[in-house]
Amino acid sequence: MPSPIPFRLPAALPPLAALALLAGCATPPAASPPPEFSAYVVMGEQGAAVARVVTSAANCPALASDGKALAMTVRALPATLAQRPTASKPEDSKASVFPMLTCEAVLPAGTASASVYGQPLPVPRAAPRRIAVIGDSGCRMKKKDNEFQDCHDVQQFPLATVAAAAAAWKPDLVVHVGDYLYRENACPDGKAGCAGSPWGYGWDAWHADLFQPAAPLLQAAPWVVLRGNHESCQRAGQGWWRLLDPRPLQPGRDCNAAADDSLGDYSDPYAVPLGGDAQLLVVDSAATTWKGFKPGAPGFERYRDAYRKLDILSQQATWNFALMHHPILGVGVELKPDGGYLWHKGDLGLQQSFGSLNPGLLPKNVQTVLSGHEHLWEQLSFSSGHPSQFIAGFSGSLEDTVPMPPVLPPEVLPAPGVAIEHFSTWIDGFGFMGLERTGPGDWDVTVFDRHGQIKNRCKIAGRHSVCGVAQVK
Repeated sequence: MPSPIPFRLPAALPPLAALALLAGCATPPAASPPPEFSAYVVMGEQGAAVARVVTSAANCPALASDGKALAMTVRALPATLAQRPTASKPEDSKASVFPMLTCEAVLPAGTASASVYGQPLPVPRAAPRRIAVIGDSGCRMKKKDNEFQDCHDVQQFPLATVAAAAAAWKPDLVVHVGDYLYRENACPDGKAGCAGSPWGYGWDAWHADLFQPAAPLLQAAPWVVLRGNHESCQRAGQGWWRLLDPRPLQPGRDCNAAADDSLGDYSDPYAVPLGGDAQLLVVDSAATTWKGFKPGAPGFERYRDAYRKLDILSQQATWNFALMHHPILGVGVELKPDGGYLWHKGDLGLQQSFGSLNPGLLPKNVQTVLSGHEHLWEQLSFSSGHPSQFIAGFSGSLEDTVPMPPVLPPEVLPAPGVAIEHFSTWIDGFGFMGLERTGPGDWDVTVFDRHGQIKNRCKIAGRHSVCGVAQVK
C-alpha cells in the first residue's frame, strides 16, 4: 500500500493566507443560539428530510451538514394573522400570533450528521428498524364540551413523560398520527389546573402543547407527521402549514383565509421509504367526517382522488403502512347522556370515498393502517382480507374511558363486510407504541405506558396481527 501523502502548505503561501486555508477545512463555527428556538427534522416525499428551525433570531441560522455549512431559507416570517372563522364562536377565538421565524433546509441524501446553533439534529436512516408511534398528544381546553384538562399537572397531561420515555427507547423514526394542538379556548376563571395557559392557534399554544413537552423526542429521531382534524383550517391549520407539513408553504395553501380552505384543507398522499421493499404512505384526512359526507360535499371527490394516488404509491413497494389520522377500520365508543353507548365505527367519510373505488377500502399492498383520533390504544385484525388497524391516540389528550367488550357486537363492526379475528384494547392509559421490524413483512409491536413499561406485545405478519393481551388493565 503506498504511503499517505502528507498535507503541506505551499512554501510561498503567506501566513494569513495559510490560516484562511486551514480555517476553510474546518467545520464552520455555530452561531450563538438565540433566547428561544426549536430544531427538528420532518420526513417528506420519498424520504426527503427537511430540517426546520423555529427561532427568535432575526435571520435564519446556517446549518452544519457533515461539517459543511448549509444555508437555511425562510419558510414563514413572524406574523400576526388576522382572526378568521374557527371551530369556536368568534368571542372564544383570537388572532394567531407567530412571533418566531420559521426556517428550513432539505438535508442532502446520506447525511451522517447535522447540527444548528451547535445542537445536533437527528438524521434519517436508510432502513429504520425501530419506530415510535404517538398521537393525540395535546392538552384539551375546549369550551364547547366544557372540557379543561389540568395542563400544568404532568400526571393529567403527561406528554412530557411519554416523550421522554419514547426518546429513551432510542427510535430510528417517530410517527405522530395527528392532533397536536388542543388548547383552543381560554381556561375559565377558577380552574387552577390550566390557569394562565396559552390558548388559541398561535405559537405560544403550539409551543406549550407540542414543542416544549415533546422536545426530547424531537431531538431523538426524525418525525413523520400526520395531519389530524385538530389541524384543519378551522382549527390549528395555520400552525400546521407553518411548522410541520414537510411540503413547501404556498400562498393560499396556509389556512390564513377561509376563502382558501378548499385548498388548505387537502393535500396529496406521499411515501416515506423504510428500505427492504417497505414504505409508509401518509394520508391527509383532516377534513373527513366519521359521520359521512352529505350528497355533493367536496370532500367525497377529494378523497376519491387521494385514494387513486394512494393506490399508485402503494405499488412502489410490497409492504405498506397506510398512515391516516382517522381510523377507517377502527372502533370507539362514548357514553350518551342517557347512559347508552354511542359507537364510533370506522370513519364513514373515508369508507364512502375509498369504498366507491375499492370495496376492500384499501390497496392490496397495504398491510397495516396506523391511526389516532380515538383517544385509546387499539388493534384489530381481520379474517376478511382487510389490513390490520392500529390506533395510537393515547399520548397526552384526555383519554376515552368507556370500556369496550372483548368481542365487538355484530352491529358495531367498523365497516361492512369485515370479519374480526383478533381485537385488543387499552382504555384510559397514556403511552406510546413501538414498531420493530423482524422480517420482510413482519413487525413486533410493543405497547408502552407513559414511563416506558410494557403493557402489551403484538406481532404483525402480512395483513394479520395478534396481541398477547386482549384487554389491558
